[in-house]
Amino acid sequence: MNRYDRQISLPEIGKAGQEKLRNAKVLIVGVGGLGSPIAFYLAGAGVGTLGLVDNDKVSISNLQRQVWYTEADVGDSKPLCCARRVLGLNSTIKVEAYPFRLDKKNAGELIKDYDIVVDGCDNFTTRYLLNDTCNALSKPYVYGAIQGFEGQVSVFCCGEGAKTYRDLYPDEEGTLLMPSPDKSVIGVTPAIVSSVETNEVLKLICGYGEALAGKLWTIDLRTMQSYILSL
Repeated sequence: MNRYDRQISLPEIGKAGQEKLRNAKVLIVGVGGLGSPIAFYLAGAGVGTLGLVDNDKVSISNLQRQVWYTEADVGDSKPLCCARRVLGLNSTIKVEAYPFRLDKKNAGELIKDYDIVVDGCDNFTTRYLLNDTCNALSKPYVYGAIQGFEGQVSVFCCGEGAKTYRDLYPDEEGTLLMPSPDKSVIGVTPAIVSSVETNEVLKLICGYGEALAGKLWTIDLRTMQSYILSL
């Protein structure tokens, strides 16, 4: 247990929380700028099973912000590469790589085997699918999004009265008709936002603190102003 001494000594986690982490199963959809650091931090914390979903390959343009990959990885499958590196950090956990795109045919089958789903994707279509599938299967969905110098995080849970992604973007048809989001971004934006997403996952697993359920955390790195809004 020496590996986890620094967090076990926290009263919010302790040995009981570490056991909860060991037994937890977390699915990360998208292992680019957001998803790859989430995978590493969850592995470092000792989350017992990680699932990595992505159909993309590492490109040279990724390396400006996806610093867990290297030039030698260019052209490789992101989830397979991420899985190798995550196991290099913590070989005591289990990592499943899914080198394909999440879609309506496979979403339910994938998500049903995990406790929490984390958003590392970059499009509205996948987020609506994640939201609806998680809601149907009663799985918490940790949402994160970035653009430029800005980011936001929320936790969408299930059950009566719980807020979902559709409370944030209620007009699906109108949202999907919008132009593709501008993907310009400074490298540290996903680093900060992914850390907040990871923190929400750890809180949900260990049961400490107050999750961002029904709330939206936002930050503007140009001014360092941060807000928590009620949905």
